Amino acid sequence: MDRRNFIEKSALAGAALSSAAFSSLPLLSAISRAAPYRTALIGTGWWGTNILRCALQSGENKLVALCDVDDNQLKVCAAEMAKLTPDKPKIYKDFRELLAKEKPEVVIVATPDHWHALCCIAAIESGAHVYVEKPISHTIKEGRAMVNATRKHGKIVQVGTHRRVSPHNVSGMEFLKSGKAGKVGMARAFVHYGGGPGQKTPDSEPPQGMDWDFYCGPAQLLPYNKTMHPRGFRGYLNFANGTLGDWGIHWLDQVLWWSEQKYPKKVYSTGGRAIRQDNTDAPDHQVAVYDFDGFTLEWEHRNFAANNAEKTHPQQAVGVYFYGTEGTFHMGWLDGWTFYPTDPKKPVIHQDAQLNKPDDQNIKELWANFIESIKTNKPPISEIEIGQRSTNVALLGMLSLKLGRSIIWDGEKETIEGDPEANKLLSREYRGEWKYPQA
Repeated sequence: MDRRNFIEKSALAGAALSSAAFSSLPLLSAISRAAPYRTALIGTGWWGTNILRCALQSGENKLVALCDVDDNQLKVCAAEMAKLTPDKPKIYKDFRELLAKEKPEVVIVATPDHWHALCCIAAIESGAHVYVEKPISHTIKEGRAMVNATRKHGKIVQVGTHRRVSPHNVSGMEFLKSGKAGKVGMARAFVHYGGGPGQKTPDSEPPQGMDWDFYCGPAQLLPYNKTMHPRGFRGYLNFANGTLGDWGIHWLDQVLWWSEQKYPKKVYSTGGRAIRQDNTDAPDHQVAVYDFDGFTLEWEHRNFAANNAEKTHPQQAVGVYFYGTEGTFHMGWLDGWTFYPTDPKKPVIHQDAQLNKPDDQNIKELWANFIESIKTNKPPISEIEIGQRSTNVALLGMLSLKLGRSIIWDGEKETIEGDPEANKLLSREYRGEWKYPQA
């Protein structure tokens, strides 16, 4: 089979696999639509701006509002959007006010992780379809509440796991599912970056125009530190879940996609902070082992020492290795995918990545799928429960790390068997006026 035919067949197979995964979900009646969807962005930082840019470039969306607790981010995003559209969006700091006054039909939630659940559920309840960034939630019970709200109100919710539509990921999944790698008994997902101990940065006053109390929201109110915002929140467990909760979602999702399993049965994780001496508190290295039916999944990351020994691209050492009886398959990012046969007489097979600039992703394709799903009322490729399952795998690894021991996961009941202490970590107490979402 030549390369072009392989890619075409792979894309069709990927679409079929995605459709089959949702065949049991209820479908709503189709909607005829001509006018652009009234669209709002909550969280106007770097990544939210990327998503909104793709939305406006699709020609399917009219920008009605931007919302952020930081005026500085709002100004940058508004200036960027002014280059793309004549729309004059209203500016808000409180997402609740935006939803009440503008009644958007589509909402993008691109806040820090600890805000995803509240913003997404509020948008759904206001009548909007939602594109929410990964991970979908900061805790497992938040994610369940998001799924339940989606089902209750009959809305389309797409999760930003854009690797579900990346051409090389789709063709790679077809390769794996066809059995060309043989029986896979183990997968290893990893992200390795260089870095040193860093240094302490003193706390300071928030930037002028930023509501720091609102930024912390339901989480603990911490002193402002410029390493937290902008773009630093992932390293703080008050707001996110470190590298596993960030990068891990993408690669763990690839394993769930391949295996078509919903959850692991047993989880053990260890790690810590061997090198980092800065203000962050997320682990600078971590290993998590997940027992699935028929195979074992290992996650590992380091934020030091890099990984020149396994680097398959000059800039990256990331991805998933699937170890099969016929060879080893590496699903990467910038480097596409590569299959290394066990038989030395057989050639290595490689597929290049096809990514969009400026950030080497495929948001455009995922957004097109989102809009098509809204129009047809058919589940999108990265439907909310798909995102919830991948998020849960990462959160279970973090939960085991915090406990310092393994856990037995009942994926149907979404509880940890016989472990009241562990089950307390499935949620957390919210601060002040904010109420934990009810599942």
